[in-house]
Amino acid sequence: MTPGAYLDHAATTPMSSDALAAFVAEAQRPGNASSLHAAGRGARRVVEESRESIACAVGARPSEVLFTSGGTEADNLAIKGLFWGRRAQDTRRTRVLVSAVEHHAVLDPAFWLAGHAGAEIVLLPVDRVGRVDLDALRADLAAHAAQTALVSVMWANNEVGALQPVREVVRIAHQYGVPVHTDAVQAVGQVEVDFAASGVDALTLTGHKLGGPIGVGALLARRDLPLEAVQHGGGQERGVRSGTLDVPAIRAFAVAVEQAVGEREARAAHLTALRDALVAGVREAAPDAVLRGPNPAEDPASRLPGNAHFTFPGAEGDSLLYLLDSAGVQASTGSACQAGVPQPSHVLIAMGVPEAEARGALRFSLGATSTPDDVAALLAALPAVVARAQAAGLVSGGRA
Repeated sequence: MTPGAYLDHAATTPMSSDALAAFVAEAQRPGNASSLHAAGRGARRVVEESRESIACAVGARPSEVLFTSGGTEADNLAIKGLFWGRRAQDTRRTRVLVSAVEHHAVLDPAFWLAGHAGAEIVLLPVDRVGRVDLDALRADLAAHAAQTALVSVMWANNEVGALQPVREVVRIAHQYGVPVHTDAVQAVGQVEVDFAASGVDALTLTGHKLGGPIGVGALLARRDLPLEAVQHGGGQERGVRSGTLDVPAIRAFAVAVEQAVGEREARAAHLTALRDALVAGVREAAPDAVLRGPNPAEDPASRLPGNAHFTFPGAEGDSLLYLLDSAGVQASTGSACQAGVPQPSHVLIAMGVPEAEARGALRFSLGATSTPDDVAALLAALPAVVARAQAAGLVSGGRA
C-alpha cells in the first residue's frame, strides 16, 4: 500500500485487485502468443479475448486494437507512423499539427520528425483554460490542408484537466481529409470515451492510468489508416508493432479497462465530490492560490472529475511538493525538469500564465482509491507548507 495521502493518480494508479489477480494468474502459465503449440494457442486466446474486451469497452473493433508497451510507445507509433504513412502516399504532406499543451510523448516525437525527417510542426494555440483554438485549426487547414499529414489533440490534459473538443477537431480535420490522433490516457475511465462515435482515426490508452499494470497500453487505429511501423521484428500487431506480446500484462490491462469503464459513472461522481471539496478547501487554506484550467463550478463537463491544479504565488512548486511529501501528502508539480533545472510547465505557458506564476504549480489528481481522508490530510498540511514555501521564495530573492 502507498503510505500517506496519495494525490498523484494522474502519474500512475494502484493496480486494482482484479487486475492484479488476472496478472498473477496469467504469469504462472507458459506460452508465447506467437507459438503454434498448445501453450502458445492458449496465450493467443487470452490476447484475443483481451483485445475484444478492450474494444468493446471503448467503442472500437477488435482489429483496431494494437497492443504496445504503454502510452509513450502508442503516441510515438501514432505520430511517426502516421506521418511516414501519409508522406509515403503524398510527399507534400509534411505538416504535423499538435496542440501546444500535448504531453511530451506527442510533442517530442513530433519535434524529432522536424529534426530528422523534414516535418514542419505547427503548435495549435489554446485559450486561458487550456482548450485548443478551433479557429486556429480551421484557418491552418484551410490554407495548408494539402501539406498536412495529421492532427493530434489530446482528449484530456494531464496537467490542468481540460477536456478538449475532440469531435469538433475531427469534424474540421475530416473536412480536409486529414486524420486525427488523440491521446486519451487520462480520459478513459473518467469520462466517456467512444472510439467510433468520436470519429478519431487513432487513439492512445494505457494500463497504469486506470488501475492496470505499468508497461502495457494500446493504440486504437482504423484498419485503413496508413500507419508505418516504428519498430520491426516478428511482424506482430498487424505488422506495425513487432515484439513478443506480454500476455499477463495484456490480460490485466483488459480487466482494468473493463472495470474502469464499467464503474465510470459511479467513479466520476465520487471523484467529482472529492475534487470539489479539495478545491474549496485549498481556496480556504490558501486564499491566494489560483485554480488553473476550466472552472468545474461553471461547467462540470469541461474538466476531468479527478483533477485539481493550482498555482501558489510566491512559492516554488518543487518546494511545495517536497514539503507536502514530508507531511505525508504526495502530489505533483506537473512540470518537467531539464538538466536539473526546474522549468515552468509548457502547458501553463501556452495558457498565458506568466512564468513566475507557473513556477508555483501543484497538481492534485484523485483516483478510485482516493478518500475524504486523503483530502483532509492535504488541507491540514497545506497552510504551513505554503507559508514555508513562500518564505523560502522570499529568502531566495523572490524568483518564484
